Amino acid sequence: MTPYAYTPPSAQDSRTTARHQVGVDAKARDRSGSRYKIRVLDLSRTGFKAECVHTIRPGTMIWLSLPGLQSLEAEVAWQRGEHIGAAFHQPLHAAVFDHITRLLSA
Repeated sequence: MTPYAYTPPSAQDSRTTARHQVGVDAKARDRSGSRYKIRVLDLSRTGFKAECVHTIRPGTMIWLSLPGLQSLEAEVAWQRGEHIGAAFHQPLHAAVFDHITRLLSA
């Protein structure tokens, strides 16, 4: 993976939920049991962006395992080079999101 480099969303970014920069190593698993080491770059209540050296095709359901937390189900929306974007199956509750971002920022 390349060194962490975060690019802030542009003014034309149409996302409606706040994104939180995290830069944390994590793991992902798909339905077939394949496991991937990833680096989550940013996180929102509805999804995340990560670096991944493996191809994970859009539409693939994965379970994201962040350190010290229960796995979160998500669907890969896109992959561009070493970056993927995924949407959580269920948006995170605001209190859960706040807890995760505090935990990962520590």
